[in-house]
Amino acid sequence: MLTITDAAKKKVLALLEGEEQKDLALRVAIRGRGPGGFRYELQFVGAGERAAEDTVVNAGGFDVLVDPESAPNLKGATVDFLDGVTESGFKVDNPNPLWTDPRAQAVQDAIDTQINPGVASHGGHVALLDVKDNIAYIALGGGCQGCGMADVTLKQGIEVLLKEAVPEIRQVIDTTDHAAGKNPFYQPSKGGTSPFA
Repeated sequence: MLTITDAAKKKVLALLEGEEQKDLALRVAIRGRGPGGFRYELQFVGAGERAAEDTVVNAGGFDVLVDPESAPNLKGATVDFLDGVTESGFKVDNPNPLWTDPRAQAVQDAIDTQINPGVASHGGHVALLDVKDNIAYIALGGGCQGCGMADVTLKQGIEVLLKEAVPEIRQVIDTTDHAAGKNPFYQPSKGGTSPFA
């Protein structure tokens, strides 16, 4: 299902050596999509965070856990570790298409070509998480996360543009935890204008 290269295995084992807790596994998950492809999350989790539905891959010295939602999109993927001058860190080589649903792909295209260039001027970005029942689920990041104008940007900008680009979309839901925003473009008390206004 998921392959861990020798370089990635060596790095994970070295990181595990530095951990006090000894029952850790590596969780590999997909946490959204963006212009560069899938957005991955790799983290160590303890025995209490393992779920019965997880796919477990024995990587030789540690287990890799994949949740059931991520599993279909990680089939055939390879986790590698690069330690070079131009690229370093974990890298996932994934042969799976970003979206298999044409409606979701159309929403992603609109986000990539129309929405993200607009919110980039405020240091923000939008990630499409899913499209279900003609509802687009998104997450706002960067300067959009916690921004006092996020609701205006969502309702008067993002939702309007997505409904024009993909008429089947009837609603856009922002799943962002705005309280966790570290560098919002506008503080909630300031005001301002949407990058789409």
